[in-house]
Amino acid sequence: MTRWYGKLLGFIAGWLLLRHPGGGVIGLIIGHAFDADWIFPKKATPWRVLGVERDASDAEIDQAYRRLMSQYHPDKLGEATPEQRAEAEKKAREINAAYDRIKAARRRG
Repeated sequence: MTRWYGKLLGFIAGWLLLRHPGGGVIGLIIGHAFDADWIFPKKATPWRVLGVERDASDAEIDQAYRRLMSQYHPDKLGEATPEQRAEAEKKAREINAAYDRIKAARRRG
């Protein structure tokens, strides 16, 4: 479920602070930016990197990992430019790190 309270509180605060309907609109825009995580972006969690939910099964996590690695593995990019290869290597390292963190957390808990 998406957040909504930033828009409401922003609208009320903007209206009260500026004492004008335009202040409400400005507050609404700032509240929307807060709700959409534009102001304080969330840190990429390993589950977000793999595109699975926190309560996903081991099979779903393995499937997401294999799908992403087949897409971003640098050896799969035959005719890629050096920039594309470097970006794929970076993404593959990020996917591997996320997978390792999820597996380590599941072994501990």
